[in-house]
Amino acid sequence: MDLVFPHTFVPWFRSVAPHIHSHRGKTFVVGLSGELIAAGKLENFVQDLALMQAMGIRIVLAHGFRPQLEEQLRAKGHTSKFSHGMRITDSVALDCAQEAAGQLRYEIEAAFSLGLPNTPMSGASVSVISGNFVTARPVGIVDGVDFMHTGLVRKIDAVAVRRAIDTGAMVMLSPFGFSHTGEAFNLSMEDVATSAAIALQADKLIFVTEVRGILQSIVQEPARAKELEAAQNDPDAEVDQELALLDAKRLLAALPNPLQPTDTAFYLQHAVKASEGGVERVHIIPFSVDGALLMEVFTHDGVGTMIVDEKLESLREATPDDVGGILQLIEPFEKDGTLVKRDRTEIERDVSQYTVIEHDGVIFGCAALYPFPEASTAEMAALTISPAVQGQGDGERILKRIEQRARAMGLSTLFVLTTRTMHWFIKRGFAPVDPDWLPEARKRSYKWDRRSQVLVKNLK
Repeated sequence: MDLVFPHTFVPWFRSVAPHIHSHRGKTFVVGLSGELIAAGKLENFVQDLALMQAMGIRIVLAHGFRPQLEEQLRAKGHTSKFSHGMRITDSVALDCAQEAAGQLRYEIEAAFSLGLPNTPMSGASVSVISGNFVTARPVGIVDGVDFMHTGLVRKIDAVAVRRAIDTGAMVMLSPFGFSHTGEAFNLSMEDVATSAAIALQADKLIFVTEVRGILQSIVQEPARAKELEAAQNDPDAEVDQELALLDAKRLLAALPNPLQPTDTAFYLQHAVKASEGGVERVHIIPFSVDGALLMEVFTHDGVGTMIVDEKLESLREATPDDVGGILQLIEPFEKDGTLVKRDRTEIERDVSQYTVIEHDGVIFGCAALYPFPEASTAEMAALTISPAVQGQGDGERILKRIEQRARAMGLSTLFVLTTRTMHWFIKRGFAPVDPDWLPEARKRSYKWDRRSQVLVKNLK
């Protein structure tokens, strides 16, 4: 053990350290579904939140209580009523909601007070603050249906919440709010978490849910969403790790209106709203995976789906106006032989194939995608990152975007040709193959005297 441990722990800790550094001082809103608590996973989840706070992350926790409320209603012999994907909260359901919210608040605060020895919570001191941070308004009557005491968030007291988290405390928001007249309303955790993230302009909104994320199969075939959603519990079903806001909006528009939390559009609609409201990153992750919160935040690939606004990242498809910037970026690498030389006419002709990273009008990174649909593959060419920003993950961001574009075309593999960066690609899932593997059309233009290595990545 003594011989093996340094060889596993040290590289792992070094890989995590940049994430710890980048997240320090950031504000995360975490939306916790009541199903997690019902599944008996609260203790480990609380320990993970405490670890994150110990690393300097400022946390606002919004919890749900759907199964707990259902249990209260069943105990009173009362039947739940829903319409338009929302609960109709009559006076009995309102009483049950208040009881469920109070009980969960007690359980969560007790869990944060538990400093068990030999656990991540050992010696930890986490102050949890809750209060009247949420102002609500009634849903009212929709299509002739009176939702009674069901409400929507009118306002989050962002100033008070910031003041609390600035002291080092964790703020807890229950799915309950009061109107200006003192009337109580039953809210949804998703509405509370989304509204809080927008009001605080949080760096991340993380939904810890009963679903694994957005399945790749549904992204590719949204018309079959109802049929494909049955694969949510299939560990072999691939989750789309990253969705651009524009793609998420297109997917949401193609999906049926959600009626329950396991519907793909249920969490996606809130993720899109938060992203449009200025939240840089929105994550949908499963509570069924132990440590999912830590893996999503502190590892590169995470375990769920992240929705990101590309405008903030300046990651986009190239336009004819970018040709000059692309030429200026790749020219030094062509001169030293890292890249094959391309003339301006070729780049102008193929500019729509390029993905670029741009900031303040300057192109800092680029790559081109050349599909070979007859072989169900594509080549990523001219991957270039400016030396001024190398080491900041821009190459991986472009690679992910190129992979997304290739998958959207229905292609099964992605290949690259390289003479100097073979190990970088191997670390990211590419495997070397013989040049004879190349599609016939690409093989004809392969420069045998250059002896470029061919590497392939499976996209399925």
